Amino acid sequence: MTSIIPQYYKEVSLRLNGVLDTIGLREDIRWKRINMWIQFEEVGYILYPLSCHYFGSQAEAATTPGLESDIDKVTCLGIIAVQDLKNWVPNHDCALVVNDENTPPGYTKLQPMYCDLPLPVFNVSGDFFKLDIYGRSVICNDDYRLKLQDCAHHGPANINYLGTNQAVDDVPAVRLYTWPDQASDWLTRNRRHNWPSQETIGLIQQTGALLVPVGHKLSQEQHLEWRISISYGEKILMWLLNSTQYKCYVLLKMIKKCFIKPVVGDDALNSYHLKTCMFYIIENTPAAIWQPDNLLPCVEMCLRLMYIWIESKSCPNYFIPEENMFQCKMYGSIPEQLLSVLSTLLGQEGRYLVRISCDNIGEKLVMACQTSLTELEFQGEDVAQVLLISTKMLFFLLRYSLKFAIRDDWMFAPRLLNRLFFCQGPRQEINIILWKFLCSYIGSKLASSSLYDETPNQHALDIAKELVLWGSSTDVTSGKLKLAAFYLIQDNLDISEDVLKEIYINNSYKILDQNEAYQHTLQAIVSENLSATQLISQYIAFAVYYHPSEINCTPKAQIPEMFNSTGSNKVDSHENNLPNLVSVDPKYYLYFLEFLCYNRQNKSLHKLVALHNMICAIRYEILEFKYTDLNLLAYCLLQEGSLLSAYNILCKSMKLLKEHNAAKWQIATIINAAFNVLRGGQ
Repeated sequence: MTSIIPQYYKEVSLRLNGVLDTIGLREDIRWKRINMWIQFEEVGYILYPLSCHYFGSQAEAATTPGLESDIDKVTCLGIIAVQDLKNWVPNHDCALVVNDENTPPGYTKLQPMYCDLPLPVFNVSGDFFKLDIYGRSVICNDDYRLKLQDCAHHGPANINYLGTNQAVDDVPAVRLYTWPDQASDWLTRNRRHNWPSQETIGLIQQTGALLVPVGHKLSQEQHLEWRISISYGEKILMWLLNSTQYKCYVLLKMIKKCFIKPVVGDDALNSYHLKTCMFYIIENTPAAIWQPDNLLPCVEMCLRLMYIWIESKSCPNYFIPEENMFQCKMYGSIPEQLLSVLSTLLGQEGRYLVRISCDNIGEKLVMACQTSLTELEFQGEDVAQVLLISTKMLFFLLRYSLKFAIRDDWMFAPRLLNRLFFCQGPRQEINIILWKFLCSYIGSKLASSSLYDETPNQHALDIAKELVLWGSSTDVTSGKLKLAAFYLIQDNLDISEDVLKEIYINNSYKILDQNEAYQHTLQAIVSENLSATQLISQYIAFAVYYHPSEINCTPKAQIPEMFNSTGSNKVDSHENNLPNLVSVDPKYYLYFLEFLCYNRQNKSLHKLVALHNMICAIRYEILEFKYTDLNLLAYCLLQEGSLLSAYNILCKSMKLLKEHNAAKWQIATIINAAFNVLRGGQ
């Protein structure tokens, strides 16, 4: 292995840097992805009693489609770990962190504490507790792994899947709010190059750590130990990386996938080893070397340090150096195989780059080397794919939170208000979206309550109108459609028509559930440099939801839907705990409201166009709530006197959802009408 840097490394580094920009590793795209995960996490804070956090490559934006990185999720259990009795929290499940000479570095044990006294419990019986070798009752990690049925498992993680192939590793953990004693030396160790800075060290110290229910493989008390994970600190450090450091880490992961994984698999050398190597290199090198024209030498500097670690079979944890992360991994012929691969790569003086198949980096680098630096083309399609996972996750959780807000507004609103005032930046953006949606629902609910009275309260209606109007900008259509329905119910037909026309004219939205729509939407993020708030307000259409409390602000055709529990709704089975909500596809609801509005205005031609659009949508478009849409179509056909066509449509709805389907109400109405016709004929 030579340490002399060839002259062409500078030119190759610049071109390689440009190629990585074209596949979505530009700084603006990087931070857009990070902000989306921050917003995604913020929604989770409001929705769930157990706080959920996201770490790893996806949350750090340190991945590409070709790397196929999993989503790493941590669910904090309802236990607070303390290292000092003075940090005990009354009336809460607390556990004292205990260590002894047999506890491996990087691991600890947890001793339960009394709820009403700041003292550890010594004699506890039950499945969750076992005695350690010193006779202390400690929490057994096996019972806290939250193993779920129908899930694959990897260590303490439950593996779920988003879509068809995106794995989500869900790991339970106990939160330690103070800095772990085992990592105390990290705070004060000598740093010649001031990385990280003292300000950053202070910030990281405040984040504490997570204790994950997994023990050291060689320990006699493996089932009683919890691994110390300073995940918050790692994420902060990853966010601090400059562009070259960030790209260096992604390149190391590509090299691992293309050259190391085929030889020794994924476990011997993982991404966390590479991240640790990066942290040590950055801490011990001047910031001036981390420049775009020095990208390749920086990559190989990391590979050389990894070579030394493998040779010595020792990879020190960045925060707790006494913990050797290569223990139980470097056995048999694995070290020799790894050394052989790294030696070969380092001896090729960068030529291995053209053989990196991940995201076609090698092929793109060859093409880039045949042109000038200014001719490197920005690949919008590649960047859009990079943004796909974070956008999709944010969309699905937001959609669920909207339904949650309607069901439990009395619980949801205070939590949302609290976070609205104390959050800033991307966290506040997402709170504003949720608050607007909630205001639209509250306004509709208030109007419904007022309209129930014989003499409606005009003041209440005015307030309701303002709330619905302000909430109409939640997304592209759902808020505006509720506004149009609000005016329609109150016979303000001209205003309702104007709102519907505005939606129809600006019909540029795409529903993210449809695969063909992703490309259009994600390209908009790239080309227009949109924030998540702008993306949602300009391109995303959520479904329209109605709660029974909005019954007097709901078109007559939807009222039967409110009295049919969706408990067995197989189309939307992951939301079974949200009963009695009427859910309609947004585009379809637009056509339905147009039909109602034009029908009452006696605009026959416009009404028939709306009905035609409803029929075409049923035939040719992918609809999520098709059974509801079919019921609305049947209602419109009944208004036109087409009893037989309406009956056939309702039968199709019943095939989609046999139980708890409001189609039964309309079928009964049709049968009764047919019976009356026959009786009249006699």
